[in-house]
Amino acid sequence: MDPMNPVTSGRTGLPRERSRAAMSRPARQSSLREHNLSLVLRHIVDSPTRTTRARVSEATGLTKATVSELVDLLVTAKLVTELEPEPGERVGRPGVPLIPAARTFVGLGLEVQADHIAARAVDLQGTTLYERVTVGDFRLSDPGDTLRQLARLVTPMVATITSQGSRIAGACVSVPGLARLGSSVVRYAPNLGWEDVDVALVLRSSAALQGISIEVGNDADLGALGESRTRSRLAGVSRMDQNFLYIAGEVGIGGAVVLSGDLAGGMHGWSGEIGHAVVDPDGPMCNCGARGCLEQFAGKDALLRRAGLPLTYSTEELRAVALGGNLEALAALNDAAGALGRTTAAAMNLVDVDRLILGGAYAVLHDLLRPGIEAELSTRVMARRWIPLHVEGAVSGEMASLTGAALRVIDGVVAHPTPWVA
Repeated sequence: MDPMNPVTSGRTGLPRERSRAAMSRPARQSSLREHNLSLVLRHIVDSPTRTTRARVSEATGLTKATVSELVDLLVTAKLVTELEPEPGERVGRPGVPLIPAARTFVGLGLEVQADHIAARAVDLQGTTLYERVTVGDFRLSDPGDTLRQLARLVTPMVATITSQGSRIAGACVSVPGLARLGSSVVRYAPNLGWEDVDVALVLRSSAALQGISIEVGNDADLGALGESRTRSRLAGVSRMDQNFLYIAGEVGIGGAVVLSGDLAGGMHGWSGEIGHAVVDPDGPMCNCGARGCLEQFAGKDALLRRAGLPLTYSTEELRAVALGGNLEALAALNDAAGALGRTTAAAMNLVDVDRLILGGAYAVLHDLLRPGIEAELSTRVMARRWIPLHVEGAVSGEMASLTGAALRVIDGVVAHPTPWVA
């Protein structure tokens, strides 16, 4: 097979994550060691503050002796770092603080959008170490050309990371279309014009990415993952308490549902395509082949056209024009908010969540969109009389999907640490 021809190969990327039930208690099977290593590492990585062996033991149900042994392995493998002991309130020796190791293991988040390609490197602490972005027009692009350009973008980053002694744990590529996490194939990305593209096959033709595990994921799914992990790290919100509908606005519009901290991916991992919900069956033709899809009324290109602005304008420029009192821009945002509100109200009725998070370009525009969205939710969500409804901008920012892609790789290390410890 020609490695430069991105056709389906069936190759998969990182292993699937374990179920929540399996990750929430000590294992009693042959995978005891890896499961418990993952259990301990997950607690340390997810803790919003420094933790200790005693706290890990209490949280996981593992004995102190077992936790101590596992932590020693994780420290030796440079997955966990021990800090200097801090005096505490308890009598006896002070606990040794434990934190995820910095700059030792790195996840690469890569992204292809209709208006840019990007790469971001994130470590176990969730810290962005390096980032590169190239703005361009990738609508209806040749997948081989675009992915080779992405490989060239990330090559210097890979060289820097490896020269500093860090280990690249893998890469995940965010795309706006049907792409199941754990696969390397983009089934359909209408705004890119891609169909059945094996992303890993093309990227591995670059010397810098050979030998690196590569998977793909939908941009909204990865944005929701990035948002969930950011809320855990910055706000201390536990994963089990995270339930929301995430809507990301770019040229297209994607959605994802997070229930108890997990993505609800659907039967094929393709759920959340809210951008192709029908707003007007007689509306503009969409790149998906249907008429009147939501993204034709509230996508980034649609907003700029309605505002009478060039498609090259950034989200920040659109925001500045609207705040400057431009009536066309304000009308465009108001109309988009109405369409978003009606569509997301239906989704919230369907999945029973009370929180809507606006990501992607909408994270920048959320305060301008919120009133119109809330007006629709307040009349259309059935449970509105009994539960408060929340509309919020993403705390993970406009490029949450890029962060989510990198953190997806980090999650793989946490879920399966044995290869990195052995």
